[in-house]
Amino acid sequence: MKPIFTIHAGEYLAGSFIEKHLKSCEVWVPSKDTGIDLLVTNLGAGKHVGIQVKFSKDFLVTNMSSSLRKGLLACGWWTLNRDKIRKSKAEFWIFVVYSFDKRKPQYLIIKPKKLISLLKAIHGNTKLINVYFWITTKNRCWATRNLNTKDQHLIAAHSYKNSERDFTRYLENWESIKKRLSSAAA
Repeated sequence: MKPIFTIHAGEYLAGSFIEKHLKSCEVWVPSKDTGIDLLVTNLGAGKHVGIQVKFSKDFLVTNMSSSLRKGLLACGWWTLNRDKIRKSKAEFWIFVVYSFDKRKPQYLIIKPKKLISLLKAIHGNTKLINVYFWITTKNRCWATRNLNTKDQHLIAAHSYKNSERDFTRYLENWESIKKRLSSAAA
């Protein structure tokens, strides 16, 4: 076996979190790129979960005005390929944004089918989708790509409302992975 890649920061952060907080689980790194970055197993329960990890640096400090920074914890940016999401073998996608200001990673955990459905509602059927996830200091997560300045300021002021762009339920959604790996899960 010859390594063809190295683990990236997001894979390391997600894997470390899982090892620390899901005590009955083990994290494995595949020897080749198959679209699954981490394999998490609970051997006692005979369960496993494949995870795709997407990492973004935090754009809050470098790209955001000071008027937005007060209400935001971290801001990440990704370019996603609709076909890759649709064909994903991973059961969960984890988006990791490392907040350099707070020195704390933020995790958005979602199933690929749900991700594609939500992104379609926002961006239509484009093949390449640019996604910005902003996480507020009040633990809300919003898909902000193509929002006007007024809406961006409403997000930072914790006053924005838009159910299509609200990804909060997937923020720190570790429970979905725990449930899948538990002995009671089907």
